[in-house]
Amino acid sequence: MLGQGFVSAAAIAASVLFILSLGGLSNQEKAKRAVWYGIVGMAVAVFFTAFGPGIGGYWWMIPMIIIGSVIGWYVASRVAMTEMPQLVAALHSFVGLAAVFVAWNADLERRRVLAAQALGAGQQEFSAFAALVATKAPDELMFLQIEVVFAIFIGAVTFTGSVIAFGKLAGKVDGKPNQLPGGHMLNAGAAALSLVLAIAYISGAGFWTLLILALLAFFIGWHLIMGIGGADMPVVVSMLNSYSGWAAAAIGFTLSNDLLIVTGALVGSSGAILSYIMCKAMNRNFVSVILGGFGGVQSGVAAEIEGEQVAIDAGGVASSLNNANSVVIVPGYGMAVAQAQGAVSELVRKLRAAGKEVRFAIHPVAGRLPGHMNVLLAEARVPYDIVLEMDEINDDFPKTDVAIVIGSNDIVNPAAQDDPNSPIAGMPVLEVWKSSVVFVCKRGQGTGYSGIENPLFYKENTRMFYGDARESIDSLLSLID
Repeated sequence: MLGQGFVSAAAIAASVLFILSLGGLSNQEKAKRAVWYGIVGMAVAVFFTAFGPGIGGYWWMIPMIIIGSVIGWYVASRVAMTEMPQLVAALHSFVGLAAVFVAWNADLERRRVLAAQALGAGQQEFSAFAALVATKAPDELMFLQIEVVFAIFIGAVTFTGSVIAFGKLAGKVDGKPNQLPGGHMLNAGAAALSLVLAIAYISGAGFWTLLILALLAFFIGWHLIMGIGGADMPVVVSMLNSYSGWAAAAIGFTLSNDLLIVTGALVGSSGAILSYIMCKAMNRNFVSVILGGFGGVQSGVAAEIEGEQVAIDAGGVASSLNNANSVVIVPGYGMAVAQAQGAVSELVRKLRAAGKEVRFAIHPVAGRLPGHMNVLLAEARVPYDIVLEMDEINDDFPKTDVAIVIGSNDIVNPAAQDDPNSPIAGMPVLEVWKSSVVFVCKRGQGTGYSGIENPLFYKENTRMFYGDARESIDSLLSLID
């Protein structure tokens, strides 16, 4: 059993490692080291918490840690990069559900302590947490109840919201916005009733109030995310990340665990900031998105698209690439689905060996997760210095000979600028249509995940390179001089 001094020192060390980890993830070259900071920090946190003062039950705790570690390793080693957003959403759900269970247990312990004190029981009969509760004054107990309410509400919303986000990302739930009749009024009503139950609980009502509160929050989480469309999924993922952090922080206050408070606050604040950045990149109202698209109704009918999609074969694409001096590649989720990043990396190597300038243009919300495309390209060993963000490269498209779009739709859609009635009107996009010629690698003529038509596909300087992205890029490799 470790003393409290060791646990406090470990909490400070782990917090510093978590901060270094977050800071390092902002730079691709430091990201791998930053991940190790996070791994070591979490290992320190788990070890010193498990063997800290007042902790027992090792006969079941250690086997559970081992089982959980094995399951985590197995899942992480088998999950494909295309499934990473789903995995993140699933992990968020675990954090939310854990917060609900811990909060329920905390209130049961509080009630047991009060009942025991009424019977004159000694403090030595209590568990470590119950003993802590027994030392609290009435006003401190009220704050404990408030912490329990927050943990249950945020945790329950996070759980069901993350489950639905997982379903939408995995294609098991329809990606279109879908709410019950009454829509936002149902959410508002459930939230108001939750507030009434919270007040009743703090005023002395029974445990049943927390059970109903959790059910209402489960409904709100489910209904909120059901009302958010596929185009907003990157924001949803980062938003749920923030929710899971605040749920963890609330439980940290309940358990008087400084490390859990710091860790939860780091996750909650960074997730909220990332959500705001994503909304800005998509010209979405932050409050509207987190409220399930409230106020996000189109103001009119989107403009009809004229023209036709003109197909091209591998020979035609290769000919243009061989004659080009500058090439910009725009990756999207279609590249991830086809696992074409390796073939794309080889194409880039051949083009650069031929003396051509090749760069990547990354939109902030490309893929299903912030930074999704950067991770895929790093996995394929694409040099960091040719991977540029939207603001760094958008002005260069008029000077670009060939733009290749691989599995992207909304982030290269000119309707965002030209059609005020488009669902993505005002969203900053990559202006690939300003290049001399645009090749779009796409499976077919569908509208993609978000269901929004793209006028780019019908422009005179655009050619559609139909087929599986990996097979299409592979077919080019032997044709590049």
